[in-house]
Amino acid sequence: EAQLVQSGGGFVQAGGSLRLSCTASGFTFDGYTITWFRQVPGKEREGISYINLSDGTTDYLDSVKGRFTISSDDAKNTVYLQMNSLKPEDTAVYYCAAELLYGSVWFVSTDPKVFDTWGQGTQVTVSS
Repeated sequence: EAQLVQSGGGFVQAGGSLRLSCTASGFTFDGYTITWFRQVPGKEREGISYINLSDGTTDYLDSVKGRFTISSDDAKNTVYLQMNSLKPEDTAVYYCAAELLYGSVWFVSTDPKVFDTWGQGTQVTVSS
């Protein structure tokens, strides 16, 4: 069974850093697009960054550009989201998702309806 297992997250003060991990189980990431989403209560799930592992293309939501970095370790079948200079508004439940997509288009690669395989979610809380 294809699964994504997340780790990382937690509680940090504003300005701090956290790293999230997303590891595939039961399949390999070859050619997949992996997207990190976040969601706060009462709001829709928001795509914040993706990596297309077929060509290495990455992109970020404007509000996280320069602070978050998405990367992959093929040997570990894992994608990471390094989050620096965290702000209270980054507080959310973070999810990773995987899908085979053609090309790299922001509105497709960050549309939650496109993705079938999801991680379990992890809470990130940033205090002011």
